[in-house]
Amino acid sequence: MTVADPVARTLAAFVAALRPESIPPEVSLRARHLMLDAIGCALACRHEPFARGTAASIALLTDDAAGTSGVIGHALKIGLRDAALFNGMLMHGLDYDDTHMAGVIHLTVSVLPTLLSLAARQATSGAELITAYVAAVEAGARIAAAVRGGLHEQGFHPTGVVGHFAAALAAGRLMRLDADALVHAQGIALSTASGSLQFIEDGAWTKRLHPGWAAQAGLTAAAFAKNGMIAPAAPYTGRHGLYRSFLAPNRAADVEASLATQGLGDDGSVSRWELMAIAVKPFPMCHFVHAATDAAIALHRRGVQPDAIATIAVFVPQAAVALVCEPAERKRRPQNEYDAKFSLNYAVACGLINGRLGLAELKPEAYVDPVAIALMDKVHYQVDPESTFPRHYSGEVRVTLRDGTVLRHREAVNRGHAERPVINDEVQAKFMENATLHFPASQAEAMRDAVLGLDRTTDVSALEAILCRDPAPDA
Repeated sequence: MTVADPVARTLAAFVAALRPESIPPEVSLRARHLMLDAIGCALACRHEPFARGTAASIALLTDDAAGTSGVIGHALKIGLRDAALFNGMLMHGLDYDDTHMAGVIHLTVSVLPTLLSLAARQATSGAELITAYVAAVEAGARIAAAVRGGLHEQGFHPTGVVGHFAAALAAGRLMRLDADALVHAQGIALSTASGSLQFIEDGAWTKRLHPGWAAQAGLTAAAFAKNGMIAPAAPYTGRHGLYRSFLAPNRAADVEASLATQGLGDDGSVSRWELMAIAVKPFPMCHFVHAATDAAIALHRRGVQPDAIATIAVFVPQAAVALVCEPAERKRRPQNEYDAKFSLNYAVACGLINGRLGLAELKPEAYVDPVAIALMDKVHYQVDPESTFPRHYSGEVRVTLRDGTVLRHREAVNRGHAERPVINDEVQAKFMENATLHFPASQAEAMRDAVLGLDRTTDVSALEAILCRDPAPDA
């Protein structure tokens, strides 16, 4: 038998060995807030067209047998893997969920949907769900960070690729797979991992599919591994493994495979918690535009008037160009909400005009407004020579007024970064804002309290019952 590659073997041993009591209280608390943030994003999606389409599609492909797994924000019971798929799509649907900065990856929205449905089915304790979540996030963050942005450059969405491995490890942990079986689960994930960035070209909805697809594939991989499926033992460093097959040859040579296991011990020990480096989003936009948006808002607050602006130069990391700056015409004229989410031009224009950028600013009337269109035409990007990406997602806006005055604002460290975090109280406020779009405050508060009290929950099915309901009549 082929010897397992050191990445797969170390990650498997770590995930199998991590114990609830080994997780520091502040890490457990942050984990629950990251879960709360993702669940709030899912609740805000309840009436989105893609959510209705997903429900109809699942119904079309389901037989008459009733499912038992729940969908967040819906009184709907479907199959286990369908629920993982649907919940992942809901959590990621607004692009408002968290990001591990160095890995450029959304992990909660792949890992949590995998665990929620499975834990409820198995009557797992909240402490075990938290442990599996933390283990999978720690593994997934490192797997993604090792490629140093190479997946994006090759046209792959890291969430759609690495999410499969993280979800497989998460499900395997709850299924009580030993380290040998967890190596096979990762090998199976290598054959399902996918996720194209082609949606960037035309604002397509397929990005929303990626974390949910990873979640249901992770469940499948773990189940197959539990029942003896033999899989490749070198899914990362093998001749056709992740770090060669998914990267351009020149980028494959830059991979630091040691980063994929750095700080993790076979005994479940951790010297650095990557979960604490995960950034909560202050804007429902691609993370690459956040710093520039805050810079534009700062200039708005200094009294800059849109009709006084001649040109706008925006400095961004090189890695941002392909996602939020090009194709230039599409970024100047968003055709739909998803186009707007990945438009540097719109993010900066909106910040300058409104001094804010929330869900309301992603309605069609906002990004087709003549004032916004005129300002988008004045935005031109430049690669930031001072960028510290991937450590920070920096951004700078320089506005030249018609009278020749130049005003500038730089955000060297993006808001939400571990060095400038969105704190737990702010996460709770964001959750309530998202949840109360469609649910009464009393119901939202009960959901919030249930998630934050997950460490004391003896059976996760109780949490699922609270989350997976229609809005209650507002008292």
